[in-house]
Amino acid sequence: MAHLQAVTSSVNPLAPAPNRECKLGAKASEFRGVPFVYRSTRNLSQACKTQGIRAVLASDKETDASSATNGRGLRGKLNKVVLAYSGGLDTSVIVPWLRENYGCEGISELEGLEAKAKASGACQLVVKDLTEEFVKDYVYPCLRAGAVYERKYLLGTSMARPVIAKAMVDVAKDVGADAVAHGCTGKGNDQACFKIASSTMWEWDITGREDAIEYAKKHNVPVPVTKKSIYSRDRNLWHLSHEGDILEDPANEPNKDMYMMSVDPEDAPDKPEYLEIGIVSGIPVSINGKELSPASLLSELNDIGGRHGIGRIDMVENRLVGMKSRGVYETPGGTILAAACRELESLTLDREAIQFKDTMALKYAELVYAGRWFDPLRESMDAFMENITKTTTGSVRLKLYKGSVIVASRKSPYSLYREDISSFESGQIYDQADAAGFIKLYGLPMRVRAMLEKDLGKK
Repeated sequence: MAHLQAVTSSVNPLAPAPNRECKLGAKASEFRGVPFVYRSTRNLSQACKTQGIRAVLASDKETDASSATNGRGLRGKLNKVVLAYSGGLDTSVIVPWLRENYGCEGISELEGLEAKAKASGACQLVVKDLTEEFVKDYVYPCLRAGAVYERKYLLGTSMARPVIAKAMVDVAKDVGADAVAHGCTGKGNDQACFKIASSTMWEWDITGREDAIEYAKKHNVPVPVTKKSIYSRDRNLWHLSHEGDILEDPANEPNKDMYMMSVDPEDAPDKPEYLEIGIVSGIPVSINGKELSPASLLSELNDIGGRHGIGRIDMVENRLVGMKSRGVYETPGGTILAAACRELESLTLDREAIQFKDTMALKYAELVYAGRWFDPLRESMDAFMENITKTTTGSVRLKLYKGSVIVASRKSPYSLYREDISSFESGQIYDQADAAGFIKLYGLPMRVRAMLEKDLGKK
């Protein structure tokens, strides 16, 4: 059985090798044309200090499963399966489920993973650190595009799924796996993110988290949740999401002790903190003049924003499958970066460019949310976003205070703002007398309509 643990590093969840030159943004050409079966994890990214994607691929030997003969499971036999494994409830349960139903053999605990893999007959352990790739090729394109789903959601989970799916397929191809597996709920969007990149998917008969807990108890699988506290969490370098338990009722306020990446704004420092974000062509590159890799920059901002209670979002969203869902998100570093990039654009983009970019950003966010990262439409839109932000270079100084991100200043060598034009004092470039003629022409359609209504009133 192939068993892939997907966890995002605190440095950066998804990145290319350090010496590899690559263009910002993962392309469909790197991913298409790979037929495979899969079921992937619900929590594909879980925070650890050196998180990456870890795959344990079990040996080809036939292994007896409970209620099975000749190494076959209740539903058949698969020799190798690549499982996106987070160590959470769903994926912890999937390990014995695959063993029981498909005769796969594997391990179910993260600690001592390599030793347990070899002891159980695993033939290979694959470790991939995808943190830099995640931020550089997935997070930053969304940030540059200004992609926000339904006014609030910064797409933390949606951006992470395609990089995990791509890594799973790469591993599956390398080892000749029969299938790839995940543990996404059938009521969310994650199954679409993985399914769209595959050809077939198994279905299982565990219908909810309480069923999963019972299954785990039956098979002596240690899981990180109980029936009393069954939050569903997904964590990567960009965000941490919380769903389930008391959050299923939109009338309930989240418990204070639920949050893990940020302090309560009421408990944040009484003194504000200032920082300056450097941006080149719509992409963040530095904090307070210090250039950092994408993952390192985001990680540092998570720490800074978290201690000021930045980036908490409580929202009811419309899932791809049609239902409404309530989730709470913590995105401290991402909230800071989104504010900085948006503010710098106020200097570097003109009115028409900003309005059209904002319109496209809505569709961009919808595509990413729906799992269509490798869709040619998103790639084409990304080319537009890259071109329109070529001059979005400069820096933004922000003030962080008790959950708020306040813009203190912004500057750019490509700024379209001119003090000699904007000043209330008279200038040579802008003649205020010109405004009278402009206003008269601009208001002409309304004057014509008023004349028409007046004439109709006389009849």
